[in-house]
Parts: sequence; C-alpha cells; structure tokens
Amino acid sequence: MTAPSETGAGGGTAFSAGYGDWEPDEFVANGEAVLAFLSDYFTGIRDLPVSPTVDAKTLSAKIDTEVPQVGEEFTAILKDTQSLIVPYLTHWNHPRFHAYFSNTGSLPGVLADTVSSALNVNAMLWKSAPAASALEKTVLRWMADMLGIASGSDGVLVNGAALATLYALTAARETVVGLDVRERGLTGYGRRLRLYTSDQAHNSVDKAAIVLGIGLENVVHVPADDGYSMRGAALAAAIEADLAAGHQPFAVVATVGTTAVAADDEIDAIADVCRLHSLWLHVDAAYGGFWRVAGGGAEAAADLSRADSVVANPHKVLYAPMEVTALYCRHRDALPNVFRLVPEYLRTSPDDDVVDYMNYSPQLGRSFRALKLWWIIRSFGVQGLARRLRRSIDMARWLRSAAGSDPDWQVPVDSAYPLVCLRYVPRDLRRRYGSEPVPLARIASLNADILDAVNASGSAFLSHAVLRDGYVLRVSIGNIRTEPSDIETLWTQLRTSAAQVWDGQWAHQ
Repeated sequence: MTAPSETGAGGGTAFSAGYGDWEPDEFVANGEAVLAFLSDYFTGIRDLPVSPTVDAKTLSAKIDTEVPQVGEEFTAILKDTQSLIVPYLTHWNHPRFHAYFSNTGSLPGVLADTVSSALNVNAMLWKSAPAASALEKTVLRWMADMLGIASGSDGVLVNGAALATLYALTAARETVVGLDVRERGLTGYGRRLRLYTSDQAHNSVDKAAIVLGIGLENVVHVPADDGYSMRGAALAAAIEADLAAGHQPFAVVATVGTTAVAADDEIDAIADVCRLHSLWLHVDAAYGGFWRVAGGGAEAAADLSRADSVVANPHKVLYAPMEVTALYCRHRDALPNVFRLVPEYLRTSPDDDVVDYMNYSPQLGRSFRALKLWWIIRSFGVQGLARRLRRSIDMARWLRSAAGSDPDWQVPVDSAYPLVCLRYVPRDLRRRYGSEPVPLARIASLNADILDAVNASGSAFLSHAVLRDGYVLRVSIGNIRTEPSDIETLWTQLRTSAAQVWDGQWAHQ
C-alpha cells in the first residue's frame, strides 16, 4: 500500500505546507509576540478603564464580520485583539475591579493554562492522562489541608461552584430511603423532597433544585438572623414543620461567605441539626473557604470537616484563572455511585491507586485543571498565599474604617472577609426628613446613581446588593495586584462621584 498523497498543480505528488500547523519558528515568534503583548497589558493595566462605555450595537458592528475564507497573518489577528477586544472588556484582572467576587488570574496560572492548552490532554480516565489524574489527587489533597477537610475525602475539580453544588445534591438525593432516582427516576415517590438553605444563599441552590426535579416550591429559604447568618434553631424549626406536614427533608445547603455580605452560617449548630435528622449537609464555601489560610480573623471560619460535601473556589480566592473549583465529599464513592456509567470502550482494569475522574461528575471531557493549581501553590507557597490574602483583608478593614468615620457614609454590616458593603446617606438628605427615616427607595436610587457614576468613570468597577435595610455598594477586594493606593483611589472616587451625583441631580429634589 502506498502512502496517501496529494496532487500538486502540475499533477505531481506533493504535501502542501498549507495543510499543517504553524512551523516551530512561527510558533516561537508568535508566542513571543503574545507574551510581549501580555507583559505590556499587565504593566499598563492601571491606565485602562476598568469597564468600557460602549453600546451593544456599536460593539457588535465592530466585531461581527464575515467568516474568513483565507487564513490571515497572526500579526493582524493580534493587532485586532489589541484594538477590538481588549478596550471593550470589563477587566476582571484589573487591580481596581471590585465587583461580584474580585478574583485574579495570576501569572503562574496564566502560563500554566497555556501549557495545559498546549498539552491538550483529556483527564477523564487515569490511562487517558495518568500524570494529570495523579496531579489532581495531589492538589486536591493540598487544598483539603488548607480547608481543614480530611485528606481521605473524595474530591474532584470541576469548572464552577454552581455545578459542584448540583453534583453534591445529586449524591444527597440518592441517600433518601426508598427513592432510587438513578434507576427509577422520581416516578411514584409520594412525598415532597425538601431542601433547606438560607434566604441569603446563592441562587445556584435553587437552580440545582430545578435540575434535580425537586422544584422551587420545595426549596425552604430559612430566614437569616440580623447578621445575615442561618442559625441552627431556625433550620430545626423549618424541618420540624415539614416533618409534621408529611414532607421528606433530605439535604441542607449552608454557606461560608454569602454573596451579598460575606456572612457565615452557623455551621456547627446546623451540622448538629443535620445529624439529628440524618440529612446531608452541603457547605457552599466557594468564597469563604480558602480565606482561613490568611488568619487575621478569617481563621475563625467554620469547621468544614463536619459537612458531607464542600465546594471551595480556587478561582475566587487562590489567584487561579477561570475555571477551576474543588468539590469534596466525605463519603467515599458517593459521587461515583451516582455518576459512574462506563461504556465498554472506557472500561479499565481495577486498581486501588487509580482514579477515573469521569466517574465523579457527568462530565466526560475534562481539561487539565490541576496544572495551574500546582504551579500557583508551588510558586507562592501556603505562606505566600496567606500574606497576599491578609493584605486584602487589611485593605478592606481600612476602607470600612474610612467609610465608617465619614458622617455621610454608612457601613451597615461587617465581615471577616475582604468584602465591604457601604452606602451614601448625606447629612443634607437626613435633615430633610428630620426624625423620620429616609425612605429606602430614595437611598437606593441615590446610591444606584453613584454606582453608575463610579463605573462610568473607568477608575473602578463595583456591584451592589439589596439588604434588609436597603441598597448597598459592594466592594470586593481580592486581586493579587491590588495595592493600598488602589483602595485609597477608590475611596476618593466614591466620595467624588457621590458629591457630583448629589450636587448635580439630588441637591434640589
């Protein structure tokens, strides 16, 4: 048999370079250009507006072109990336990005992601990527130690906390006596399954209930206390009421580091209630879990070892580029017993030291997520990570103190984590209402205008939350490059924007 051939223009046999990948020298030259571009990006990132001011129609017109029929020079592609993409991003890696939960793609993680993309392995089976699976075991053990979780727990890296919660609750559902959803589905089960969480919990809990067939009506949102924490006594009362009504409680989701104010639920008391009623306890420590590494107040974080399952997010706290999340389960094989379904072509010989991570979630194709964690933890060390995390906590304390000392600002809630909630309620506004409280709608509208002004300035980017006592601006501090001067600049911008909004729109209303 002869080798496959291609016919050249003259009728002869030839292999055209147009059918292959870049040549090695092209790859090196283009790679150097990319690294130079990224170096310039990080060097000058403070000169960029954190968020763009462009409408969707204009941006789409710039980017939405016809599909290229002929390959283009990489220099043109990189130039367009610099001119058409970067200026119109909200820069999550910017040291003055403080919205949502501020995170960082640190440089060791950026390079590790590049290498894992180049290796392009699929970490589904041990044999499909042995070193990737072995490394996943190692970094999961390292992070379990950071979280205070038993190293013997099952663990798996997934792409986000929302999916981790879904997978954990799927395992929890399988523990209900008389309910075999894996084989029979939900058909014929006569009782309502009830899932409990705080009224401050992330909406991923509700989404999981939708996907699992529990239904939103059966998610019991237990009212949090004045500090926005779910208490064991309130949970117990809700469970006892459902039992009296003939319902079937099956799981509780508690939170360490809630989204709005970064509060911790009362984990020990909640664990006691779960043990009393034989309920699965899943702890969403996506944000709060790894801050215990920092000490300085965050070391008093809840005892996660009492949970049946825990999720914690390295890409929120440990400076890992998106997407990598750690899910742990105290019950060995609980996750594989739910998700293992192995076709013949993927069967392997059993081995006690082998982990086939495809069995720990519904995902088959799995990227090499462990590499960036390995590089980051080795580059900084636990002590180096702790120093960086403590600096964020210290900067948040400074901002709370500055805002709390200003008579025109309020800091309505505290946190051990570097998330600051504050609002502008100027003395002139309070005087207008005398002994009466300022209407919450007025405060909300004023502070929403301030939020828009700060974000439009390009000097910082914030998000908001609505608490029981009204609207607040949320300042999340967690970027590895954020310095005290950035927080001072933010505080100046907050006061400047507040004064401009008040003087320009509100002073005479």
